[in-house]
Formats: sequence, C-alpha cells, structure tokens
Amino acid sequence: MKTGKPTAHVTAKERGADAAVMQELRPGQSIELLQELHILTREGKLNQDSRRKLKQVYHLFNFIEPLLQDFSAEGRSPTLADHGAGKSYLGFILYDLYFKALGRGHIYGIETRAELVERSRLLTERLGFGRMSFLNLSVAESMDAAELPAQIDVVTALHACDTATDDAIAFGLQKQARAMVLVPCCQAEMAACLRRDKALQLGRTPLAELWRHPLHTRELGSQVTNVLRCLYLEAQGYQVTVTELVGWEHSMKNELIIARYTGQKKRSAAERLVALLREFGLEQSMGPRFGLGAAQPEQ
Repeated sequence: MKTGKPTAHVTAKERGADAAVMQELRPGQSIELLQELHILTREGKLNQDSRRKLKQVYHLFNFIEPLLQDFSAEGRSPTLADHGAGKSYLGFILYDLYFKALGRGHIYGIETRAELVERSRLLTERLGFGRMSFLNLSVAESMDAAELPAQIDVVTALHACDTATDDAIAFGLQKQARAMVLVPCCQAEMAACLRRDKALQLGRTPLAELWRHPLHTRELGSQVTNVLRCLYLEAQGYQVTVTELVGWEHSMKNELIIARYTGQKKRSAAERLVALLREFGLEQSMGPRFGLGAAQPEQ
C-alpha cells in the first residue's frame, strides 16, 4: 500500500499501521503525529470516535487548503490563527499536510488551558514543526499580544463555545483577516436574552411563540445568533458561505461559516442585522456585539 513516501523511508510505525487505516489517510501524512494526537493507536488502529474526528478535520482542511494556496501565491508566507485550539488537531494536521511542504508560513494556536498549550509546544519540538507557536491566552488577550503579527491571513475557531465565536470574529476584524473559518457551538447568550424578555415579547408579537418553550429557545437562539454573525461579516466586507461541517449523524454542532474578505461592505446586510435585533428585542443586550452604533457601511 502506498503511503506517499518512498518505500525506503517508510517507518516501522507506518509499516505497523493497518492497511485499511492507511487508505483513509492522506499521502505522506505523519503516522507519528496521528499517534501523538491519539487519533491512531500505537498499533496503528483507528476507532470510530477517532474516525469521526479525522473526518471533521479533513473536511475543514478541504475548505482551508484553497484559501492557503491563494494566500501563498507569489512566494507569500501565509499565517493562520486557531482560536480555542484545544489539543490542536486542526493546527497540527494543517501544518503536516500543507505548511510543512510549503516551507514557509506560520500557525498560531491560541488556548486558555495552560496544560494543553505546553503539551502542544512539546509536540512541535518532537516533530520538528518549527513554524508553529502556541499561546496561553484568551481571544481578548491575543488581540494585543506581541507574539502575534499585526495581520493574520486565516482565522479559525472549531467548536468555539457560546460567545467565543464572536470573539474570534472580533479578532479577525482587528487583524484584517483575509478569511475566517468558524464552527460555532453552544450559543447560550442569545437564549438567555430571549428567556429574560419572553413575557414581554409574547404580548408584543406572535413571533415570540418561536421561543416560548425552552427547547425552542435554545435552538432558535443558536440559529438567530449565526444569522446575525453572517450579516455582521457581510456588513464588514466579507463574502459568506454557510454549509455543513460533516453529516448530521456525526454532530449536531455542524454549521460551518466561511467568510472571505472582498472589501465590499454591504449596507443592506447591516440594515437587516439591525432590523433582526429590533424584531427580537435584542438591540441593547446584543447590539454592541454586532457593531450596533458603528458607522454605517457603504453599499
């Protein structure tokens, strides 16, 4: 079975990997990395949970790679910041499959849990991934961190909980990101705002029936939050695509938002954003998060 490397360079770990597993991996992919990330076992096996995780990361890679290729044109060195990096599955696999062969560019993993940051730093040393940095910072702290450049090409946030996705968007806007790739998760803030004013809204509009029951409140809050995020990005000059990360059988937190900067700020998107906030009675509680009160964008 071909692994993407000459036979003479195939390691013992690669020879020990299950042939069926090797078919699921990308050519030239580091078996050692996948074992260090516990995606593969030491015997080269891939369990069902790891297979789902790998499928998600590969799917994201398929969307991110074309962006990196564009940003790498003419000898440029692409930069990527991964917020809420966790164990940095995405960052390490992006480096292994793209940045390593490119020979330039840099990945920054941003994570608040110090033990995960230290673990990732040690792994970069063992694997020789010299153009990866891991910062023990919150998103807010990272905005002014000296370790990060003034401009970042790609901002990612995979399963960023609650307002962390909004923080990543704010970071991307400050860093003049050319693209953002976001997978939101657990949007609790909107649901809390909807619950707080439920009685008032039920008397004001029949639309409040959409969030009268707790389950509907949670689901609608998640949906409305992501719609507002997309409108906000469009108002700030991004072209936005919304799609599935993987099949719904793998995860219910499955919405993938891809935003690419065009510079064409849409006044209509800003107007619809304000109208939605007003319709749901969220102008004061949520408006500042989505730039309410900022200068109106041009059409």
